Amino acid sequence: GIDLDHRHDKKKQRKEPVSQDPYLRLLVKLYRFLARRTNAKFNQVVLKRLFMSRINRPPMSIARIARRMSKSCVGDKIFVIVGTVTDDTRLLEVPKMKVCALRFTEAARTRILKAGGEVMTFDQLAMRAPTG
Repeated sequence: GIDLDHRHDKKKQRKEPVSQDPYLRLLVKLYRFLARRTNAKFNQVVLKRLFMSRINRPPMSIARIARRMSKSCVGDKIFVIVGTVTDDTRLLEVPKMKVCALRFTEAARTRILKAGGEVMTFDQLAMRAPTG
């Protein structure tokens, strides 16, 4: 027979987060359920991103979110970031926006709320829009 080379066979994929953070683990439980019971691809993507390391969940500034808002016809949509939302002092006026994220810096949270926007966590998002 042929001697097969098995050095590159293994395709590793995370099945759970490495972090032992209990709040993150509860979110994983919730989105595992939603990914299984709903047809929405959104829940599967969120679950996959909850498993990622912090290097692969980079922070996003409110300036970048505002830029994305101006490009697309947003309407009444909620921006979802599986990571941290940070403040950007270079942005002078923050538009009204609805943002869901794992974490917000204090400055980012106050600026979004002061502009009449809304900040929410993933469990609040699951209650409001279970399919994304």
